Amino acid sequence: MKSENDPKKKTILVAPLHWGLGHATRCIPIIKSLIENDYEVLIGSDGAALMLLKKEFPELGFIDLPAYDVKYSQKGIFFKWKMMLGMPKIQKAIRRENRIVSNLVAESKINGIISDNRMGVYHKNIPSVYITHQLNVLSGSTSAISSKMHQRIIRKFDQCWIPDLEGSINLSGKLGHLNDHSLNLKYIGPISRMAKRNLPSRYDKLILLSGPEPQRTLLEVKMLEVFQNTEEEILLVRGVVSDRSQNLKKGNITIVDFMQSQELEEAINQSELVISRPGYTTIMDLASLEKPAFFIPTPGQYEQKYLAKQLRDQGIVPSCKQEKFSLKKLRKVPAYRGLKTMKPGTELGELFGLFQGE
Repeated sequence: MKSENDPKKKTILVAPLHWGLGHATRCIPIIKSLIENDYEVLIGSDGAALMLLKKEFPELGFIDLPAYDVKYSQKGIFFKWKMMLGMPKIQKAIRRENRIVSNLVAESKINGIISDNRMGVYHKNIPSVYITHQLNVLSGSTSAISSKMHQRIIRKFDQCWIPDLEGSINLSGKLGHLNDHSLNLKYIGPISRMAKRNLPSRYDKLILLSGPEPQRTLLEVKMLEVFQNTEEEILLVRGVVSDRSQNLKKGNITIVDFMQSQELEEAINQSELVISRPGYTTIMDLASLEKPAFFIPTPGQYEQKYLAKQLRDQGIVPSCKQEKFSLKKLRKVPAYRGLKTMKPGTELGELFGLFQGE
């Protein structure tokens, strides 16, 4: 919590949603920047996202927040309906996390909030920031309704930070851009915990998995079937965070449960091609590393399907449906120009003036 040596330091609660690991990992550069700018940081989340951040920042304070408990269906076509059935549980979690925040404020334990898609982590008496790349939430025929609902949540915060560029050259497309200018939006540019390094090649393919079950496991099983017994050197990162990461070798495939930021940055830089879900954080990381990629959207996940199609149609990254993936699909990669680094919109340190009343 607050430093005993300097009680005047402001404490910022950083609270990423646990929906895969992307929300947590994109908060890593923000947490580092807060520390560099002399803030105390309290981290709040749940599940694997909280465990990952504890491994990255063991010296910081942590609190458990209620789980939204998002699960995918076995078949993508039922994803939206399963989400709708789970809404009462999500709304209950939002109310619980808002009560936790109110208690922290009442006890003077936090002076500001940065919430990455946690809809109940805000307070009217302290500066509250919401991070999202989804001003528009795609949900098929109900996209207009889900987008308006999300925008109503965003209005409860003092600022909304979008990790993208504001102009026509951007990564999020219509997800992160609105014609409505009534929201207090700040485009902070793509953010990534990783940097490009020129390292000797070690892996032909890096398979990077993440996201809710059961789709994470279904893709892992498919990848093992496709790449076993090939002559290529494969690294498969399962995206399963546990107390101890287990590593094993199956023929030409090295399998690890998870990697912390520095390890993963090195592994991606040492790989010829990355195969992954087109999660927005993954896209930002691969753009920062300028790494060739092939995307496989999560079945039924409208956002990932949109991002994959946008990048494919622009000739940047190829992709295909999960059930159609094969080694032949990877022959398309050289025909695409690949992701490139984009200059950040704003230095992170400049954004923290909100917490100083500027």
